[in-house]
Amino acid sequence: MRAIGQDVFGGPEVLKIVEVVPPQAGPAEVLVRVVAAGVNPTDAWHRSSAGLSGRDAPVRLGWDVSGVVEAVGAGVTTLAPGDEVFGLPRHPRPAGTYAEFVTSPARHLVRKPSEISHTQAAALPLAGLTAWQALVDTADVRPGQRVLIHAAAGGVGHLAVQIAKARGAHVIGTARTDNHAFVRGLGADEVVDYTRTDFTTAVRDVDVVLDTIGGEYGPRSLKTLRPGGIVVSLASPAEAALDDVARPLGLRSRFMIVEADQEGLRQLVSLVEAGRLLPEIAASLPLEEAAKAHELTQSGRTRGKIVLTMGRH
Repeated sequence: MRAIGQDVFGGPEVLKIVEVVPPQAGPAEVLVRVVAAGVNPTDAWHRSSAGLSGRDAPVRLGWDVSGVVEAVGAGVTTLAPGDEVFGLPRHPRPAGTYAEFVTSPARHLVRKPSEISHTQAAALPLAGLTAWQALVDTADVRPGQRVLIHAAAGGVGHLAVQIAKARGAHVIGTARTDNHAFVRGLGADEVVDYTRTDFTTAVRDVDVVLDTIGGEYGPRSLKTLRPGGIVVSLASPAEAALDDVARPLGLRSRFMIVEADQEGLRQLVSLVEAGRLLPEIAASLPLEEAAKAHELTQSGRTRGKIVLTMGRH
């Protein structure tokens, strides 16, 4: 089968098409014929360095997948060959979804809703579960709360806006002016251009901040919170230290890494089926253009998600 591989860590140019033996489904696993694979900023991080896994090169990238079950391993009772599925296999351990076939624990996948295409479904797992686990499982967003979402037009951000709105929150997003109409169309009640306005002076009395950026954004976001409010940080393990600053102020901060989560996927499916959640596709590229997909992802200017396709449906 064709897959994307790399022999060394480095820039997008190290990514190349390789021919490898297709995997086989082990016990409690399924073999998926990949139709589309999502591209995420974490993929670029693992391409350029050992990332969280500490792996040595060669590396096989990718976690988001949408496709069709080709075969099932021993003991699988919930899926069958021919089922259309999507999910986040094994994260944060290696999955290798930039390929024509991939294996996954059966319970890291759910059936793809008919309302969206494989390309849209492949854009949903990592970013959608990140938003769900941050806003719902970690911050427990409730109706009427004020939620500030940084980079609201980005991969995680644009899904987080929709999820927070579906939870009944008053949603504030930060985005460039040319993305304001898009972010408002997702359901945001207010949008702040972070390039022109200091969000710490424009936003007050927030219950939850979703920090997708890191660096100074976490400490600055504390200024927007009301007593008892929480910043959920996604960018780096270093963000965990922010809680030491937050606690004396009567605030909270949590650093979160997304996990494979079948129940979370089911909640996302329910929102899709209800018309409350739809991934925005910034670009859909063939597998052999993985390097270009990484260049676009690293530009920091994409609206929504980038997806690789296998050229068949």
